[in-house]
Amino acid sequence: MSTITTKDGTQIYYKDWGVGQPIVFSHGWPLSADAWESQMFFLASHGYRCIAHDRRGHGRSSQPWHGNDMDTYADDLAELFEALDIQDAVMIGHSTGGGEVARFIGRHGTKRVSKAVLIGAVPPLMLKTEVNPGGLPIEVFDGFRAAFLADRSQFFLDVASGPFFGFNRPDAKVSQGLIYSWWMQGMMAGHKNAYDCIKAFSETDFTEDLKKFDVPTLIIHGDDDQIVPIGASALLSAKLIKNSTLKIYPGGSHSLGDTSKEQLNADLLEFVKS
Repeated sequence: MSTITTKDGTQIYYKDWGVGQPIVFSHGWPLSADAWESQMFFLASHGYRCIAHDRRGHGRSSQPWHGNDMDTYADDLAELFEALDIQDAVMIGHSTGGGEVARFIGRHGTKRVSKAVLIGAVPPLMLKTEVNPGGLPIEVFDGFRAAFLADRSQFFLDVASGPFFGFNRPDAKVSQGLIYSWWMQGMMAGHKNAYDCIKAFSETDFTEDLKKFDVPTLIIHGDDDQIVPIGASALLSAKLIKNSTLKIYPGGSHSLGDTSKEQLNADLLEFVKS
């Protein structure tokens, strides 16, 4: 397997497909690089080098007890950039991975980055606070943690069968295969790592990170995203990121890479080429 070992001894697994300008993908919770297979295959087939890692504690990466936070996730990714000498990269992040991209740029800048894409991404802040009244109450995330500890396997099945792909909508075309794939990826994540990551994706404030974006940025979000509601995420991020373009998918779910695959792939290719 292709891995790097970070400064604290954590092994990070990555996929590296194709040749050309690098496109680096950051996956959502509690998934792995496998969540990006459709986009990686498509873009690598169009002449790009597609790289996706399993975040620490997820997928095939090791499961350290500590470091399950956005700062460390971003630093791990920076070590991958250095190890593979990635330059002129397009960074693409989905959901939690969008937070990872934001924190990477906030901490490490854009000297190796030419463009960024945030898809169904958690920034600027998911949690409802005095300064973020449109966020979700802490009770929502406490509910995630309680369900996770009570029966992680069933909780993951419920998320995948319902709101993640929008399969709980009346006219949804349900794919059992996608549900099983999501469940399998989730169950590969470390128990402590996936638990800690709930706090990381919900309570991290990326406002200052977004203000540091100085590369063309595409923000894509479904207006029926039941996991990361668009009003407290993409609509705010588009105001904070200079030189950003907001693209809203009518009726789009949280998992646009699966439920709006053809449209997303085409939009990504157009943006990368532009």
